[in-house]
Amino acid sequence: MDKYVVSFPGLGINDLEFSRVAFSLFGIDVYWYGIIITTGIMLCLYLAYRHAPKYGIDQEFLLDNFIMIIIASLLGARAYYVMFSWDQFKGDFMKIIDFRQGGMAFYGGVIGAVIAILVIHAIKKKPALKFIDFCAVYLPLGQAIGRWGNFVNQEAFGVNTDLPWGMISNGTKAYLEMNPQLGQNPALPVHPTFFYEFLGNMILFVVLILYRRKNKHNGDLLATYLIGYGIIRYVVEGLRTDSLYVGQTTVRVSQLLSLFMVVVGIGIFVYHYLRDKKSAELLMEEKLNEASKEVETSEDE
Repeated sequence: MDKYVVSFPGLGINDLEFSRVAFSLFGIDVYWYGIIITTGIMLCLYLAYRHAPKYGIDQEFLLDNFIMIIIASLLGARAYYVMFSWDQFKGDFMKIIDFRQGGMAFYGGVIGAVIAILVIHAIKKKPALKFIDFCAVYLPLGQAIGRWGNFVNQEAFGVNTDLPWGMISNGTKAYLEMNPQLGQNPALPVHPTFFYEFLGNMILFVVLILYRRKNKHNGDLLATYLIGYGIIRYVVEGLRTDSLYVGQTTVRVSQLLSLFMVVVGIGIFVYHYLRDKKSAELLMEEKLNEASKEVETSEDE
């Protein structure tokens, strides 16, 4: 299905018509999904490049490795999605490598990007955490923009809702009719979960930009992102109807990873707190020793 008619009945918005295909070039359809994802990536690159010198990041290094990181991210996102939806792809290699119509998993993209960054920094013998911390600030902005690609594809929506901003379309109806096991009514509006994540990520982006001004440790921005996005995704994932599951269980993969992210983020902050506390205690001990020596010297005199 390439054309959709979307309505938000509770808001009085009805029959918004649009196509998933933006245009055709030499007989090849170019989808809005790809254009939106690319827009998000390029905007993040522009902002990162512009701010890099201020935060001690080499602009040439950023540009030189950008393409490798993005390729690794896209491959990771696709591989993750295919792995947890194997029944949909097995035996059809061309379908596996067709990125144009969606089917990307964000967590897989992050894993791919982090692996690429670690490998690049290991080869060039540079510390990776500072670079990862810097990139973490822009990540939620790219995610927020990318979620509009889900809207254009009419995917990543939630369960039925009677809230005023509930969304309904021929796409949501078709999906719910094809998946009656979900127990949702195709004739009723659903949660526009793509928009919830868009809002959550925009708020997280602003928080990271503001926090960066007084950030003390490499890793604190990453920790803030991990905790913030982990909470956002855990909540939103609980509403979605297209979650990827661990095997035949009812455990949602993304919620499991979200909890892991929150734990890691908290762990980073705890580590920095304990390290600072120990450093402060050692410094105090040194000062007390120096003061004690000065007293002893004055008494000897």
